[in-house]
Parts: sequence; C-alpha cells; structure tokens
Amino acid sequence: MTWSIIARDSATSQFGIAVATKFFAVGARVPHIAAGIGGVATQALVNPYYGIDGVRLLRQGREPREVVDALIAADNGRESRQVHIMDAKGRIASHTGRDCVDWCGHVAGDGFSVAGNMLAGARVLDDTAQAYLAHQSLPFAERLIAAMRAGEAAGGDKRGRQSAALLIHAGEEWSALDLRVDDHADPLAELERLEAVSRERWVHFRPFLPTRENPAGITDRATIDAGIEAAIAGRK
Repeated sequence: MTWSIIARDSATSQFGIAVATKFFAVGARVPHIAAGIGGVATQALVNPYYGIDGVRLLRQGREPREVVDALIAADNGRESRQVHIMDAKGRIASHTGRDCVDWCGHVAGDGFSVAGNMLAGARVLDDTAQAYLAHQSLPFAERLIAAMRAGEAAGGDKRGRQSAALLIHAGEEWSALDLRVDDHADPLAELERLEAVSRERWVHFRPFLPTRENPAGITDRATIDAGIEAAIAGRK
C-alpha cells in the first residue's frame, strides 16, 4: 500500500527517503536513516522494528543483505512485510513477502532503491526510478519528489492518495529535512510545496545549528540573521 525511494546523493553524501501511500501518516513509520551509514524503508503491513533494528544493525557494520535476513528471520509475519535497505557503499537488499498485495516488487539502481506494494502496476516503480535518473541536475530533495511524482503519474497506490513524507540526513544525527504530509487530498503536491517553503529560511538557518564538531553552533542572532539574508540574496 506504499512505495518509496531510498537514495544517496553523490554530490553531498546525504541520504534521503521519499514515500507516499493511501494511508495515514506514512512518514511516522516507513522512513529510517542513520546519518552517513544507510537508510531503511519498512512498509506493507509495516513492522516498525524493521526500521529501528535495521538502523541499529547498519550502525554495527552489518551489510544490507545480512540486515534484511536478520529482520525477517525474527518475524513470523515476514510474508506480509516489505523492506528495502541501502548503505553508504551503495549496497542494496530487499524483501517482499509472498502475502504482499499486487502489484508489488523492487527496483535497484546505482545509488538508489525503489520498492512498493499494492500499486497500480510495475510502471510505478519503473517511472519513479527513471525520473530519479533523469533529474540529476535538481537539488536532492527536489529530485526525490520529482521521482515520486512520476510514480504517482503512473498510477501510484492503486487505492488512491493520502499521505507522503520526505526525510533527508546529512552528517549529523538530526535530520537535514523532515517533511510529513499526514492527511491530504494531494500529498505529493503538498510535500513539494513544503519543500519549497523550507528553502525560504530553514535551509539557510540549518548551518547555524549545533553539530558534533561545534556543539554550541552559532547563537549570535545578528550573525544568524545576516547569514540567512545573504543566502537568500544569493539565490535570487
């Protein structure tokens, strides 16, 4: 009842997951990212621990195939689950249980992974993948949304639309961007709008936040305001 893309931006090393479905609040359960390590999307009859435990195992240095095998081995409901994982080395693994609703499947490419179930057809994943490849010139967040919009144009979730989400991590444990549309008539269009709003001030404010290398971040408001205004002016 969901499709998602996991990708790593080669220019910035950011990890991102975009997801859409005809179900409430998909961003609360499907996407999970360990900054600089990898991403997990757990879907179908979702098992939240696939994301929680999957990220933990990736942090331990386990390869995606090992992680998937460990997750499904511990779950008697595995045939109703779908999960896909990609790590920082570009290794990808997936599982689509026998009881997942058609159309369901997985497509892997260079630096990205797409999976879905209860879809209108195979073209949903194929067009998502092709659009991601075709929009290399776009900034990462916009590229992920463009890929999902192409999948929706191919039919998306065969039941309709309700929620969507975009999660991106850079080098810190906290997210660089975490957008959720929990209940909307056109969730991917709303996600696209929110991403555009994030570029008005949030992405320019983000560099001033605390990091592991600079635990205090920048706290001088004049410096922050000047930096934001300069960044905004530079975009015009």
